Amino acid sequence: MKIRTLTLLSAATLSLAACGHKTDTADTSSNTTIVDNETNDSMMANGAMADNGMTMTDNAMAPATGGQAFANTAAASDAFEIASSKAALDMSKSAAVKKFAQKMIDAHTTSTAKLKTITAGLSPAITPDPTLTPDQQTQLDAMKKMSGADFDKAYIDAQVAGHQQTLDELKSYAASGDVPALKTFATNMVPIVAAHLNMAKGLNA
Repeated sequence: MKIRTLTLLSAATLSLAACGHKTDTADTSSNTTIVDNETNDSMMANGAMADNGMTMTDNAMAPATGGQAFANTAAASDAFEIASSKAALDMSKSAAVKKFAQKMIDAHTTSTAKLKTITAGLSPAITPDPTLTPDQQTQLDAMKKMSGADFDKAYIDAQVAGHQQTLDELKSYAASGDVPALKTFATNMVPIVAAHLNMAKGLNA
């Protein structure tokens, strides 16, 4: 009887031990699953590879390059010259400044039309974006708050700086641009913009 009782007690002990082992295994598996989920959430938050093979950062808009970037720069330059010169016609008291401003409006309106025609004929076509740069917009906003001699000085300074920058960009693209038609456009614009720059500098004399 004693032997039988000991045997039953031993069997019960082993059974309880086995159950305890299974419970530990299940708990470990559950913990692993939680850790794995947290890791996946962290990877997704940091732009890690998603199920479709793309990261979150892949959806960001890449900056324009090459011919598109040049077209955007040229279009924004024309837009700034036209907008600031229209302001000069309204706000300047100088006949010389107003005469120069009207020439800039006419010349850069023509330049804009030429650029649109050239880019529309490309394959694939390029659409110039005339949105002003933050610096151009800041200058324009500041000028519109001025009057008299203060306005004239700010306008002339902006014309000199803007035409110098545009001239440098035209020369650079004319030398090493990636779109032949736009290289020709840049080459043809160099002497025109150089003349505008000299005219603007003359207003300071």
